[in-house]
Amino acid sequence: MTSKGGVIGFTRALAREVGEDGIRVNTIAPGYTVTEILREKPQDPEEVITAILANRCIKRTETPEDLTGTIVFLASDDSDFITGQTIIVDGGSALS
Repeated sequence: MTSKGGVIGFTRALAREVGEDGIRVNTIAPGYTVTEILREKPQDPEEVITAILANRCIKRTETPEDLTGTIVFLASDDSDFITGQTIIVDGGSALS
C-alpha cells in the first residue's frame, strides 16, 4: 500500500507540473489481479483468495481484462479534462 501512496503522490505532482502543457497524468490502482502466471503457478493459498473475495463487493477474482475499459477511457478524448486522479479498479475492495 505504501508504494501505491507514492504513485498517487507522484501522479498529482506531475499533473500539476505538466498540466499547462496540455498533458494529462492519471493512475489506475488495481486490486489483487489474477494473471496467467498465477493461474499456472498459484502462489497464494486458497484462503488468501477467499479472504480477498470476502472484502469485495463484486465476488469474483479480478483479471487483467477488468482494467481494459479504464485504460481505454483514460487514453481517449472522453477523459480530456481529467488529470491528477487515481481510479481504483478493485471490485469494491477499497470500500471495506
